Amino acid sequence: MIRSLILTFCLALAAIAAPTSSDEFMDAEAAAKEAGASFHWFPIQKTFILVTAKDTAKFAIGIPYVSHNSKVADLKSGPKLENGHLWINKEDAYKLFPSLIPVSSSSAIPSSSSVAPSSSSVALSSSVAVSSSAAAPVVATPAPAAAPTVAAPKNETAGTREVKTIVIDPGHGGKDTGAQGKKSNEKDIVLAIGKLLKKELEKEGFNVKMTRDKDVFIELGQRANLANQWDGDLFISLHCNAIDATPERKKQIKGYHVYVLRAPESEEDKAIARRENKVATLYGEKNAKEELSPIEWFKLEARLEKYKQNSYMFTEEMLKAMEGGKIRRQAGGVGGAGFMVLVGALMPAVLFEIGFISNLEDEAYMMTDKGQKDIAERISKAVSSYKAAVHSYRETLGR
Repeated sequence: MIRSLILTFCLALAAIAAPTSSDEFMDAEAAAKEAGASFHWFPIQKTFILVTAKDTAKFAIGIPYVSHNSKVADLKSGPKLENGHLWINKEDAYKLFPSLIPVSSSSAIPSSSSVAPSSSSVALSSSVAVSSSAAAPVVATPAPAAAPTVAAPKNETAGTREVKTIVIDPGHGGKDTGAQGKKSNEKDIVLAIGKLLKKELEKEGFNVKMTRDKDVFIELGQRANLANQWDGDLFISLHCNAIDATPERKKQIKGYHVYVLRAPESEEDKAIARRENKVATLYGEKNAKEELSPIEWFKLEARLEKYKQNSYMFTEEMLKAMEGGKIRRQAGGVGGAGFMVLVGALMPAVLFEIGFISNLEDEAYMMTDKGQKDIAERISKAVSSYKAAVHSYRETLGR
């Protein structure tokens, strides 16, 4: 049981002292190994995860929160990375699991009432808000003596059920033109492709919704809210990329890119996200921001964990479908950043930068009827392949 595993983990922590002036911090990796739990370190994100058979606890260097099975709670202090070792505060383990405190030490350890849910879980805007379950303290609860009545299973969530409803989000619109090319505006290209994509998907039997089907302005946060109201199974936000550079540089930079919602790993991805997010601050959207803080990322990832794998799955199908097309991959073709339009979508979601409107070749193709139809057909093919992949996976689970 997780109870015994956590006890072993806490005891192991207590046995390993950190090379500091006090006994506050313990070597987390060595403790996890001694406890028999798997330990995973992600140097780029500066996070590490403790994994048992049924539970996952995620920590981030310098961040005073822990995510345990998608529930977020405060820590006394954030984990540290010193001298090639990861250190975690011993008291935090006992504060999170007060029932594991040795009787002889109970008077010296704060009670469970001191473990408050993360205050910023509810402070984030609706587009960044963590689900209500994230606000509960991570405290192990003893099983009742009598077997409880088993409630009827809830409807499956997006990412685990059959793929039926697709939400298409043509970016920008109305007063927000988006990026501008020599002869076109981003808002017009993505709307035209979005409409064609809707027709293609409906031919395949999908229920299709569009956040906008005409030249109107929709706030970023509202787009995700609409997708959630429609109970979508997949959210696709369509955009055109652009760079502000010399004419020669614009000739060189072209191609498509598929983005998922994750902490950015490059300055380029950060810059693209800031450009797409800028509309929210530009037009005074409530709680708008161009970039997420490390703490917001940590909290957000706990909620999005259930959709992340399927977002990657659809991204793979997009790469296959776009192969051999007129517009080729830009760099690796896949990236991740804090796109606000994806933040609130409670379903697998991607942002597709179809091509560079700042590149004359990409722009010309995206403006033609032939080019728009080809792009729409390829995206539709990716959606159908993704649906088949999800169905196949469900069959292996006997669903």
